[in-house]
Amino acid sequence: GYIIPLWIYVNDIGGSAKKKPNLDQKIYSKIQSLIPDVSPESLFYYIYATLFSPTYRKRYIEFLKSDFPRIPYPQDKKTFHALAKLGAKLRELHLMESKTLDKLITKYPIPGSHKVETPRFGKDRVWINETQYFDGVPEAAWNFYIGGYHPAQKWLKDRKGRNLTAEEIKHWQRIIVALAETDKIMKEIDEIDFLPQAKKAA
Repeated sequence: GYIIPLWIYVNDIGGSAKKKPNLDQKIYSKIQSLIPDVSPESLFYYIYATLFSPTYRKRYIEFLKSDFPRIPYPQDKKTFHALAKLGAKLRELHLMESKTLDKLITKYPIPGSHKVETPRFGKDRVWINETQYFDGVPEAAWNFYIGGYHPAQKWLKDRKGRNLTAEEIKHWQRIIVALAETDKIMKEIDEIDFLPQAKKAA
């Protein structure tokens, strides 16, 4: 199902469906006055980037535990679009749609059963059993934490006792790229100084 979609489709009198942004019109109008070329999609990407800012998460950690996140109004056009661009990259990575995912950064060099026993990490390698491992795994990707768990670790643990297929091996390697790129983009987001001047939040 869909929860809080970006667009809502409404039937008009003639029976044809028209779409309108599922946004608070007052807030959206205010942002339009600040960023005239804003679109619902670019606003979504701006919000997505903000939520992946380590500084934002640290600053508002107590508030985020008990309420919906408050998003600072954009300061200026340049900052808004810089964040929106990074947010768009994150979206593609997290939906596994980015072409970057096919540029694998890990290797899986040893033939064998491909059976997942007890995954463990050490010296840039993730061992799935006594003889087979993924090489070149960044520690940041292995320990990346999101949504209450470590995606790279959980994916393997969920397949404990199974023999991985060639497709699954490649999929896990693509996950590692996504996590490594996410870590990199989060650092880029924090290089954009957009929080100190933000006095109000939507």
